[in-house]
Amino acid sequence: MGKKVKNKDIAERLGVSSTLVSLVLNNKADQHGIRKDTQEKVLALARQMGYFELLKERNEISPVEEKPGVIGMIVPTLHDPFIYEITPFLQKAFASIGVGFSIISKDPDDGRYNRLVSAFKKFYSGLILVGEAADDYTVRSLRSSGYPFVLLEKSVRVLRLNTVCTDMSDGIRRVIDHAGKLGYTNILIATNKESVSRDKYLIELIKAAVDEKPSMNKPLTVELEYIGSGNEIDPIQIEKYMRPPFRADIMIILHSELVYQVMTLLRKKKIRVPQDIAIISLEEGIGFDLLYSPVTCLRKPLTGMALKVANMIWTEVKNSGKSKYKRQVNIMPELVVRNSCGNM
Repeated sequence: MGKKVKNKDIAERLGVSSTLVSLVLNNKADQHGIRKDTQEKVLALARQMGYFELLKERNEISPVEEKPGVIGMIVPTLHDPFIYEITPFLQKAFASIGVGFSIISKDPDDGRYNRLVSAFKKFYSGLILVGEAADDYTVRSLRSSGYPFVLLEKSVRVLRLNTVCTDMSDGIRRVIDHAGKLGYTNILIATNKESVSRDKYLIELIKAAVDEKPSMNKPLTVELEYIGSGNEIDPIQIEKYMRPPFRADIMIILHSELVYQVMTLLRKKKIRVPQDIAIISLEEGIGFDLLYSPVTCLRKPLTGMALKVANMIWTEVKNSGKSKYKRQVNIMPELVVRNSCGNM
């Protein structure tokens, strides 16, 4: 049998009274007006310290209904760098409160996937929907049944839902402010043809931020296409914007995977970064600090996002998807400055 976990041990760790901990663990917190977020902290730490496991060993039943279960995270693709970057942080966050965690990629067959949505409810205590995996059918289906779920990097304006997103509006303002301070005036926004419809929001944010800078000209957008059977970009698509009348002096690339192709193309064409054109990415990619030249980028707040998501979904599970408050959290990204935009 493990070491006994006492109320005072939990109280000392949280900086609260033993009485408060006792009320929470004996399911009397609501009667005494103890805040929900405080209750959640007590229960999370109690689970982390093994309080509930010790009760099971002694064949005792906890007065507090325990719903750890397994949380599923549905992702549109496993090839998104954001997924494997945030996964370790989510695993750590859920492990700390004794909750299982599993990742499911969305089935490209929509009909089959729609049938699976109802099956997910049997296997998972709650779901995290990432990006485009939070399609209209899935969101409305889960919402109508009162099933616990949280959206990650996706917001639905017409519905009030629990969401955790990177504050791209703030991040883009930081990018444009930085470019302005370095004296750049002609911005070329680079995306790929397949994702341009999803990127309209980001493109509009960039244009709006540039409009606030009198020293900058109206940015142009290039929808890059691949040629041949490989992932090579047609150089003409970029070169024409580096000549008069526009003469781009900085390129803002919307997606990290596109950065590698662009940097390879520029090097083949002997176009220097940042001397001939500067580069800033709105996403961080693996090895950006090792590229030639190291790439300036926005870094998503992975630790903060993971903790917020874990806290939200656990609250939803605990309240059977009927929490009174729905929270929309936007966390500011970090601008990581490297010398692809002229800074060492």
